[in-house]
Amino acid sequence: MGTADFSCRTYRDGKGIFHLFPGLCKGCGLCIQKCPVDTIGWSKVLGFLGTPTVEPGHGKPCIACRRCEQVCPDCAIRIERAS
Repeated sequence: MGTADFSCRTYRDGKGIFHLFPGLCKGCGLCIQKCPVDTIGWSKVLGFLGTPTVEPGHGKPCIACRRCEQVCPDCAIRIERAS
């Protein structure tokens, strides 16, 4: 049995610093639906179920509202406010 990969992919977009954990993301898309500026979209990186994960940079710049973090059922996203 293999070990789980909980490495983090970090992106800076607008006012947000995204910490995305592909090893936790199942690709449900709730974060995409709830983003008020449509910055979150599908990535080419696959999550633990073999489904695409997400990344910022697809719409307007992030406003760091953290809605994506709050709706993620798997705690796969953590947002920091860029200074």
